[in-house]
Amino acid sequence: MRALIVLVVLMCATCRVAFCFVDGLLPNGNFELAPKPSDLNGTVVLKHTAIPEWETSGFVEYIKAGQKQGDMLLVVPEGAAAVRLGNEASIKQRMPVTKGMYYSLTFSAARTCAQEETLNVSVAPDFGVLPMQTLYSSNGWDSYSWAFQAEVPVAEIVIHNPGVSEDPACGPLIDSVAIRALYPPRLTKLNILKNGGFEEGPYIFPNTSWGVLIPPNIEDDHSPLPGWMVESLKAVKYLDSDHFSVPQGKRAIELVAGKESAIAQVARTIPGKTYDLFFAVGDASNSCEGSMIVEAFAGRDTIKVPYESKGKGGYKRAVLRFSGHCNTDTCHVLQYILYDEK
Repeated sequence: MRALIVLVVLMCATCRVAFCFVDGLLPNGNFELAPKPSDLNGTVVLKHTAIPEWETSGFVEYIKAGQKQGDMLLVVPEGAAAVRLGNEASIKQRMPVTKGMYYSLTFSAARTCAQEETLNVSVAPDFGVLPMQTLYSSNGWDSYSWAFQAEVPVAEIVIHNPGVSEDPACGPLIDSVAIRALYPPRLTKLNILKNGGFEEGPYIFPNTSWGVLIPPNIEDDHSPLPGWMVESLKAVKYLDSDHFSVPQGKRAIELVAGKESAIAQVARTIPGKTYDLFFAVGDASNSCEGSMIVEAFAGRDTIKVPYESKGKGGYKRAVLRFSGHCNTDTCHVLQYILYDEK
């Protein structure tokens, strides 16, 4: 039995302004620059400044690709090395930012133990606790995103394992930490939704094919997907057209957790005026076959859109006509899942 997934793209006209900021990995963000052998005891990092460009705290291990923990192969998401954070361990790096701007962090993480793990990501005064108990990809790890607003010219980026495992060394592997500047989308005369095409969002690593998770219960003002809230118990996934079938533009959202995945946006409406919510539903060309249904809400109105997936890409367009009932209406896009019984 396999759960089916869906892509949703809201049509809009967008414009981008060019800014001078280099998106991508933090300095030594992939941990390929290793500590000196004298700063390691096996895999354990001995000095808090041993890993170039990073400061560590607590029980931190430097893990190379191919290493094992007992009979289990430790998965390094990208390249030749990663770090593992034990109980209450953390890594941090300071970098210059523009005060008042929004930024999104992207990093890859893999669980190494069976218990429910979480990660605390922070740039003071903002922080977020990211659940890791659900694995959404088939390769052993996921990429996660988290956003913040810079309140000082230098941001101290901290990734912390708040775990209390019986094994103090049992913690997640962290790799490929990157940053992207986010530019708040503007409304247009043609669309009352902001960032309806999802073109503005977290950094996606160019040579990866598993997308980036946007955590659940993320609010609009600090969302890695500007303009949108992840209004659900589970994450949604941000996809690019280089590796997936996307109905329009370069980006799309995949609702990967069935009824537990939903996105929403509050839009300004005029009471009594009629509006049309245009969107596209399709599959990501990732071999998921079967029947699915997407349900969209706007104000008091709703529509259910069935789609038969062949797992090879494709989409259909839908329209929800609704009337404004107050000065603001919340437009939800929610997936209901049917299951393939084969």
